Amino acid sequence: MARATADSALSLIDQRLVAALQCDGRLTAERAAQVLGLNPATVRRRLHALGADGTLRVVVSPVARPRNGGSAGALFLRIRVLRGKLDTIVAALAAREDIPFIDITTSGDEIFAVARTEPGSRDPLVFRQLPSTQAVTSLESATILHVFRLTSEWRHQVLTAAERAALSPAGPGPGSAADGSPGPYGVDTDAVEQALIDALTPDARLSSAALAERTGHPESTVRRRLARLADQGRLVTQVLVDPRRLGLPIEAKLLLHVAPDHLAAAGQALADHPAVHGAFATSGPSNLHAAAYFPDLTALYGFLSRDLVGLGITHVETAVVSRAAKRTPALPQPVRPAPPVRAAREARQARPARQR
Repeated sequence: MARATADSALSLIDQRLVAALQCDGRLTAERAAQVLGLNPATVRRRLHALGADGTLRVVVSPVARPRNGGSAGALFLRIRVLRGKLDTIVAALAAREDIPFIDITTSGDEIFAVARTEPGSRDPLVFRQLPSTQAVTSLESATILHVFRLTSEWRHQVLTAAERAALSPAGPGPGSAADGSPGPYGVDTDAVEQALIDALTPDARLSSAALAERTGHPESTVRRRLARLADQGRLVTQVLVDPRRLGLPIEAKLLLHVAPDHLAAAGQALADHPAVHGAFATSGPSNLHAAAYFPDLTALYGFLSRDLVGLGITHVETAVVSRAAKRTPALPQPVRPAPPVRAAREARQARPARQR
């Protein structure tokens, strides 16, 4: 039997387990087995294997991170750089805690990123640091005005509607975590909840006993607080897995111009599309941004030529992603040799200073 490669598609059972965890990141093996018609021992074995080799991680979504007392918004950044400087700029951006997502497009000199910021502020990264970096040739930024679909809400389409309903928590679910918040990032927490979210951020499947040990709170308190966070839709988890392993090797960024009277309907239509894992109303001429996964370029063409028809879209710009450079928390990466002295020096010179 041929050996599976690092980016080959997972088996259908494994893909169904990934989809089950998308419904509930803290799902037990017993519950998954019951709903999916599998043996609990098989589920435990497969989940352990998927986690052990880094194929899959369940983390707390960035939208569920506490605001630390301040309002949090987000910017879409589109950065063009000198050829040959792409890796240097990507490394500098990836080192920043306020940049949770970075994608590189197939053009070879273009970066799409999301930056957390204060709504309406003159963000130093956008107004000073990136423009003063010689390797950056152009910079566009757009403020996220409204969220139609978050990546944590995307579901791989290998479960039936009944299976998804049975696996999903009974609470308000993802999307309500930002209710009452001024932007798509950050939720209100007290000290105990923040400690739990901090501990769960890199591994949202930690047991209550492990959380009690790490946070110093009694296990009964941990269980009660976790239940409350889940019931209120504030424990938002996200499954980190390379979409190529799900048979979806094509990711596209879509920048859309939509007539104002069609904006809400077009945004919701995109959010409801099974391929779309992110949809946002934004400032700027491209007032609707979306991101979607596809099995091949033919499917992407069909989406552009058929599924966008009748939504009041007057212009579409499509960028195909060649590499996801950062997801927060980051997926494990293979160990690479240290960069030569010259490359390291260039990275230090091009790195924007951290926000104070």
